[in-house]
Amino acid sequence: MRLTLRLACGLVALLLAGTAPAAPPAAADEDRLQVAEPYLELHTGPGRGYPVAYVVERRQWVVIELRRTDWFRVRAEGGQVGWVQRPQLEATLTEAGDSKTFRDILLGDYLARRVEFSGSWGQFQRDPMLRLALQVRLADPLAAEFGIGQVQGRFSGTDFWHLSLVSEPWSDRRVSPFFSVGLGRFNNLPNSSLVDAVPVKSKLALATLGLRWHISERFTARLDWSLYTAFVSDSRSVEYRSVTAGLGFFF
Repeated sequence: MRLTLRLACGLVALLLAGTAPAAPPAAADEDRLQVAEPYLELHTGPGRGYPVAYVVERRQWVVIELRRTDWFRVRAEGGQVGWVQRPQLEATLTEAGDSKTFRDILLGDYLARRVEFSGSWGQFQRDPMLRLALQVRLADPLAAEFGIGQVQGRFSGTDFWHLSLVSEPWSDRRVSPFFSVGLGRFNNLPNSSLVDAVPVKSKLALATLGLRWHISERFTARLDWSLYTAFVSDSRSVEYRSVTAGLGFFF
């Protein structure tokens, strides 16, 4: 049976839940910052859903103690402790009087990325195609990727899944080419209006040449050109080509 988009999203969400356990907060350098805006709100926890426990006024100082993703635990001059989101801290001033920047931290996040989820849209032969992928880095230049795709053609619908090994020699660069090979399953279900049409279920092999671009913060863009080979019988195989472009989110 052909995969639906809802089933695909549910499967990827389940994989994300099992692959990326919550990490403890990471320590940050104890930067001393001066509030430049009228006030700085300190939340009781690292999220907008937590209430504001204290407000630090302009020209007062805070010290960064810990970091959790884009939230930072800070300590005010009076000893009050709370969590502040990164965009708010970027409006503060350093002891040298410069605006605080987190460029190095964001770059560090990109270099230390371990799990990336992406969604892409494109063409499979001449038919529209949707593809979702979950990639886990095994080492700096090597990753494993699980992908699922769905194609809705005029005369049939196709869905597939694959597990691939990804090589990314320049994974530390903002624009990075990559290559992958993998194996999976291919299912093709003809429209009911076709006479004597037979569903096809076969093994699948694929090779992909792609390009990843770190846009900003935790977002990436990717472009994939893939060659799929469906082994429909012991003596016959069919090749398909696809081009997709999409966005990814890493953590």
